Amino acid sequence: MKPFAFDYEKPATIAAALALLGEAGDDAKVLAGGQSLGPMMNMRLARPRQLVDITGIPELRQVTDDGDAVVFGACVTHATIEDGRIPDPTGGMMPDVACGIAYRAVRNRGTIGGSLVHADPAADWITTLAAIGAEVTVTGNGGQRQIAVDKLMMSTFETSLAAGELLVSIRVPKFSSDARWGYYKFCRKTGEFAEAMSAIIVDPARGKTRVAIGAIDTRPVVIADAATLVSNPESITTVIEENGLANDPYDAQVRRVSLWRAIEQVLP
Repeated sequence: MKPFAFDYEKPATIAAALALLGEAGDDAKVLAGGQSLGPMMNMRLARPRQLVDITGIPELRQVTDDGDAVVFGACVTHATIEDGRIPDPTGGMMPDVACGIAYRAVRNRGTIGGSLVHADPAADWITTLAAIGAEVTVTGNGGQRQIAVDKLMMSTFETSLAAGELLVSIRVPKFSSDARWGYYKFCRKTGEFAEAMSAIIVDPARGKTRVAIGAIDTRPVVIADAATLVSNPESITTVIEENGLANDPYDAQVRRVSLWRAIEQVLP
C-alpha cells in the first residue's frame, strides 16, 4: 500500500515550520525522522495532506551545556547519542538506552524528539526521560512553554502539545558523580516492541530516587520518590498491583521481573 498524496516542505527555520503548521492545521504532520510516521503513512494509518520536514533546521540538531543540564535539540538522532558524539549528562544511561532502540538503520534516522512526540508507550525515551526527570520545550504562535516529560504523554499516541506547537528541545539534568541508574526492557527478540520496561535513577547528591514503568497501555507510571522501593524490593509486587499493572498474569510477571532487574543494577 502507498500513502495518500501529500505536499512536502522542508523549512530552514523554526518560524517557517510553525507558519506551515499553522496554515495546514489538522492536515499537517511533522517529520523528524520518519521511522514511525513513514510506515504509518504507507499503511494509511496516518493521512496528512501536508508533511513538514524539520530535520533541515540547524537549531534542532544542536546540543548545548546549560550548567546543571544538557539541552538536546529535538532532531538529535538515537545513533548520535549511542556513539557518544555529544555530551552525556547521565553517566552512560542515555547511550546505553539508545543502543537498544530497534536496529542501527532506525537509530541512524530516528530522533529523540520524534520518539517523544510519537508517544508510543513501548518506546524507550518516553520511559527513560520520565525517570530522569527531563523536560521539553515546545514553541508555537503563543510563545514557548516547558513540559515535564512525565506529563508530555497523555495516552497512547497522544501528547499534551497544542495544535500548531512544535517540540524543539529536551533538557536533561546532569547526574551527580555518585549517581546510579538501571534500565531493563523485555522484548521477545532484539528490535521488537518492548513488552515490559523499567528505568530507575538513584542520585543521593540531588536527593533523587525515581522509577518509571513503561510499555504499558498508556503513559509510564512514575514513582517520584522510590527510595522505599529500592530499599525494600519485596514491595515490587505491591507496586505493580497498586498501579493497575497486574490485570493479566503474564503482563504482571514480566513487569515485576523488569522492575526487579532495573533495581538490581542500582543496589550497592
